[in-house]
Formats: sequence, C-alpha cells, structure tokens
Amino acid sequence: MFVVLKQTIMIIEQQNMQKITPFLWFDNQAEEAANFYTSVFKNAQIRGMSRYGDEGPGPKGTVMVATFQIEGMEFMALNGGPQFKFTPAVSFVVSCDTQEEIDELWEKLTSGGGQEVDCGWLTDKFGLSWQIVPAAFGRMMQDKDVVKKGRVMQAMMQMKKMDIAKLEQAYSGEAAVV
Repeated sequence: MFVVLKQTIMIIEQQNMQKITPFLWFDNQAEEAANFYTSVFKNAQIRGMSRYGDEGPGPKGTVMVATFQIEGMEFMALNGGPQFKFTPAVSFVVSCDTQEEIDELWEKLTSGGGQEVDCGWLTDKFGLSWQIVPAAFGRMMQDKDVVKKGRVMQAMMQMKKMDIAKLEQAYSGEAAVV
C-alpha cells in the first residue's frame, strides 16, 4: 500500500490540482470510469494514468490511478480492489440550465446499467450517485413564499428525472403536477 500512496502523491504533485479533490475507489474499473465520465460531460478530459509496475499490488500494466477533469474539477480514480463500494451517502450534484442538459446527462449517466432513483437522483453503472438538478430549482426553493416552495417540493417528490416545466408550473400555481 505504501507504493500506491507514494505513486498517488507523485501524481498529485505533478498536476496543478485544486486543494480538495474527489478520490474515487474502484475495484478494477478506474480507467473505464475515467473514460466514461469524460465522455458524458462536454467539458472533460483525461489528465493522466498511472499504471502498476512489478511491485503491484495490482496486475502489472493495469491502471492504478486515473486522473481526469470534469467542468474544471479534478477527480482521481483508484483501482484499489473490492473492499469498498459507493453508497448514496456521497453524491455529486450537477446544476443544469436547460431541460435538454438534464435529459442528456440523465440518459448518459443511466446508460449501461445505471438506475433512476427519485427526486433527480440516479446511480450510474459503477454505483456512484448523482443528482441532476435544474438551477431553477435552487432559485425556486430560496423563495420566501412557503406556499410556492411547498408546491415545488411536492412536484419534485413525484419525479425521478426532474422536469423544469412541471416545476415551474408548480411554482406559479398554474396546474396540479402528477
């Protein structure tokens, strides 16, 4: 494990990284996950791959740590083995400006075995939880009018993928949302 830690520190030092970086532990899918996430988001790129050598602990030549960037945020993915799994206790929130953006991200992140959850949440094929949320939802929920906020919350609670038009209807009181 010392070798893994030493190589990870070297990767961090080589890149001009933000102060806090999400570090994702995978069994053996770090490279696949980095490629998947950078294909989902338009402003994303692979930043580097560190591979296991003769000393292991992973098979020689396989990715130990993949570094990638999504929308300006650095991520690291480790092939660390099956000891740890993702849970919904940690998720990534993606603020979307349009319904088209919500629809596109939802479709891509649930592809290949991802699962729709409730209230704008989904779990991707690796088990990582995401919240795909319209930016408008945050503005609506900051309104001082508790009746408006209540209608929006009630509408959101009935959704899997969030629908901006239905949230706006609930906010304005135009129609009952089913």
